[in-house]
Amino acid sequence: MTTFQTAPVTLPAPLGGSLVRRIWRPGQDFDPAELAGRPRLELGSRSLADLEMITTGAYSPLTGFVGEADYLSIIEHLRLADGTPWSLPITLPVTPEQAAGLSGRIVLTHGGEPIGTLDIEEKYAAQKELEAREVYRTGDAAHPGVAALYAQGDVYLAGPVTLFEVPRGEFPRAHRTPAEVREVIEARGWRSTVAFQTRNPIHRAHEYLQKVALELVDGLLLHPLVGQTKGDDVPAATRMEAYEVLLRGYYPQERTLLSVYPAAMRYAGPREAIVHALSRRNYGATHFIVGRDHAGVGDYYGTYDAQEIFNTYSAEELGIRILKFEHTFYCQSCGQLVSPRTCPHDSSYHLVLSGTKVREKLRAGDNLPAEFTRPEVAEVLRKAYRR
Repeated sequence: MTTFQTAPVTLPAPLGGSLVRRIWRPGQDFDPAELAGRPRLELGSRSLADLEMITTGAYSPLTGFVGEADYLSIIEHLRLADGTPWSLPITLPVTPEQAAGLSGRIVLTHGGEPIGTLDIEEKYAAQKELEAREVYRTGDAAHPGVAALYAQGDVYLAGPVTLFEVPRGEFPRAHRTPAEVREVIEARGWRSTVAFQTRNPIHRAHEYLQKVALELVDGLLLHPLVGQTKGDDVPAATRMEAYEVLLRGYYPQERTLLSVYPAAMRYAGPREAIVHALSRRNYGATHFIVGRDHAGVGDYYGTYDAQEIFNTYSAEELGIRILKFEHTFYCQSCGQLVSPRTCPHDSSYHLVLSGTKVREKLRAGDNLPAEFTRPEVAEVLRKAYRR
């Protein structure tokens, strides 16, 4: 009898070669008692999310908030100072008055409670106009990312960070670190995994893209962003309920994994798409879906700018394969989901609803078309907007 041996699953190497882990270890790291009397700095929601993404390795190879050399290199070259691909400056802003009173190891707090530490190695001036122009492609304060940039402090603190404990948040069962997602992928024997980023409830077009991708790979990592978003985005709890309903009824359980992505949205369009892809490599994904207007807002970016920006890097540098899809929609004449590549009919036959239009219909108590989203998902959304 012939015995076939299954080769072990080999996941993509994290960016930088190893997965950063800067979670405090009792008995191995410093004694928290040493922190008594140290300066404290309260973090907002976005900085808290950045702290978790750094310390769990999601933002490998970053080990802390970036220094000035990396900051300028990211803005001007879409790379860290050592040449590693990276497109968003992950910074810790404070006011000049705050900066003057901070040095050495400081305690980071959220809600007044200690959550980690920062070893300050640099303090430098934010170049907000340059950052807005290059990262967000606009200086318009109506852009939510630019508005947040202009509102934050003018000094950036840099240095390595430590997190005391991973905050599992609202969704503890689905809140996995990159190392934990990698363990699941290995346990399931997936040799290829496609990650899908979303900050909106999944509609039929999303489902279509995911299932096309599942024809090519072993597993789907459905990785919704649950960090800070715009005030008018669908709340994370509603989105998670919609995902769970959909996955139970329409996806193969053994080939899908729902796990939250705790980053905050910056709405930086193409630049943010790069970090979304690179961080999914750190989570163990081999493929990443990029559709129309990824991480965009308003009309600040071209429809497919987020796909084209990946040409900045070689395939070897990215270390994750980008699956580029055109805009997908339901065509009433074709009677199915299609894209401009496959549909010969004009737009009068196409059912397309923007996120804004969907929210308007929900607030008005209107039904969402079955061709746009599954009835079960529509019911979750309707209930949420009736509360």
